[in-house]
Amino acid sequence: MKILHVITSLQTGGAETLVVNLMPRFKALGHEVGVAVFNAGNTPLMERLEKECPECKIYKFGTSYYNPWYIVKLWQIMRQYDIVHTHNTSPQVFAAIAAKVLCSVVLITTEHNTSNRRRDWRLYPRWMDRWMYDQYRQVICISRQAEDNLRAFIGHSRANVCTIYNGVDVERFHQAKPNLSLRNESKRFVIVMVAGFRYQKDQDTLIKAMGHLDGKEYELWLVGDGERRNSLELMVESLGLGDCVKFLGLRTDIPEILHTVDVVVMSSHFEGLSLSNIEGMSVGKPFIASDVDGLREMTQGAGLLFPHEDDKALANLIKQLHDDRQLYQQVADACYEKARQFDISKMVEKYNEVYEGLVKVKG
Repeated sequence: MKILHVITSLQTGGAETLVVNLMPRFKALGHEVGVAVFNAGNTPLMERLEKECPECKIYKFGTSYYNPWYIVKLWQIMRQYDIVHTHNTSPQVFAAIAAKVLCSVVLITTEHNTSNRRRDWRLYPRWMDRWMYDQYRQVICISRQAEDNLRAFIGHSRANVCTIYNGVDVERFHQAKPNLSLRNESKRFVIVMVAGFRYQKDQDTLIKAMGHLDGKEYELWLVGDGERRNSLELMVESLGLGDCVKFLGLRTDIPEILHTVDVVVMSSHFEGLSLSNIEGMSVGKPFIASDVDGLREMTQGAGLLFPHEDDKALANLIKQLHDDRQLYQQVADACYEKARQFDISKMVEKYNEVYEGLVKVKG
């Protein structure tokens, strides 16, 4: 099969990482693969894709996310493929429009979140989303909660919606070695959050939680970048936490960083199914998450949950893990066992079954 994935960018993010992880695996199954990227600036994930899957054809559109001219570009490229698989809003919409002219292509999309901005707009015409999703032969949600929320939003039952859980290379993360040079011989208890600095994520609560902990004993690493970085840096400064909160920027050594820290946290307003969640649990460290859609489903029964935006509760959980080594090890072991259920090999197998089934029906 010839498979094209379409995405807004290859900046740091769950959907972006997923696409880069999938390409060499689909290639190994004998498929011809390509990736169309709207905002195609050079990034660590772009470099990784070029290195790990040199056979993947990368179509670099420009520097925008919503340029209508991309519809024409997509139409020209989509004709060359059997499967076109989209991620994020603008690729979903633009590919749906292009497919109305090009009826022979099999169109698939992945819904990566349990919510999004437009669902919160009271005057947003839901018929537009219904029309868009109707153009897709299959809509794949990355968690049961994401599927339930999508069905509720579009207002009726749909046979073309299903759930395939995200996955990561669990053993790659589990077997990585710590980068102790990052700690600079510090004896502090290190917490990390790996996530883009954007509206969906809630680094704010984690930063505030640090204000309830002794800065001589605890340290926070924030890995990532994005539009909210400046406001987060100002928050750290205003709270006087500059000595115990570090911004590490974009990194390509995430497995090594996760092994170097003591606790992994994901503080968020909503998720689909966070890859950072699975990655953090894969290394055998305790994982703490906001009790919100997407994170709750993955973390419950293994890691620890704190109420949304409750910085005091989060600080208390971090302190409990610091003080109680038995609890620490119990949570760490449970997290690793749960992560093993979400290995990427299982996800690739299910995606491939969907692709082959739809192409067979088309033929």
